[in-house]
Amino acid sequence: MKKIGIIGGSGLENLELTGKVQNLVVNTPYGSVPLKIISFSEKEIVILSRHGINHIIPPTQINFRANIFALKEYGCDCVLATTAVGSLREEIKRGDLVILDQFIDFTKHRLATFYESFEPNKPVHTAMADPFSVFLREKLIENCQKLNFSFHKKGTVVTIEGPRFSTRAESKMFKMWGAEVINMSTAPEVILCNEVGLPYASVAMSTDYDCWKEDEEQVSWEGIAKIFGENVKKVTDLLEATILSLE
Repeated sequence: MKKIGIIGGSGLENLELTGKVQNLVVNTPYGSVPLKIISFSEKEIVILSRHGINHIIPPTQINFRANIFALKEYGCDCVLATTAVGSLREEIKRGDLVILDQFIDFTKHRLATFYESFEPNKPVHTAMADPFSVFLREKLIENCQKLNFSFHKKGTVVTIEGPRFSTRAESKMFKMWGAEVINMSTAPEVILCNEVGLPYASVAMSTDYDCWKEDEEQVSWEGIAKIFGENVKKVTDLLEATILSLE
């Protein structure tokens, strides 16, 4: 793999890679996308900041189609994404990493496909039974083990619209549905990658317990930022180790 896309959110794209750096803008049919290219370990690391510089783009306003189109257009061979999540399970502690394997799309207002129309008699329905790349997930798991991180080998994420957090009733419902974690970004990102044939995997960092756990303080941005700051280096270390392990 020569070109590896990295989609980061909430500062998780801040990799400390050494190498030649190039900033460019890719124009797509859906809008322009700024990318940061770093030459590292005989590879091109293509970094895309999901929320923009200084986190100015709210979740629903992210131009997911432009982002994925730009990575594909630039020639990325795969995508490694990062995301901060709330835990819906007692055993997923704050600071734990989760290698996602399934998603539930609970968004309501997002464009989740590149196919706004079909060619005559050529409908396109993308398989989504296993949306995350098995190969990339195995690499992330292998490197979590090498780094001796507290992590979970699989997990279902439910993506909500945001920017508000869940009600307690919603949080408990998501638990009953079988989700392990919750965020505002995986859908439709992973869906679009599958549509264009880009292998995609995501490492999630648990920062809170959403609001289902009544003996815990309910989720807040301040609480997320605190746990995030204490654990962000684990995610960036994992990404760097995984990049080095990809051939």
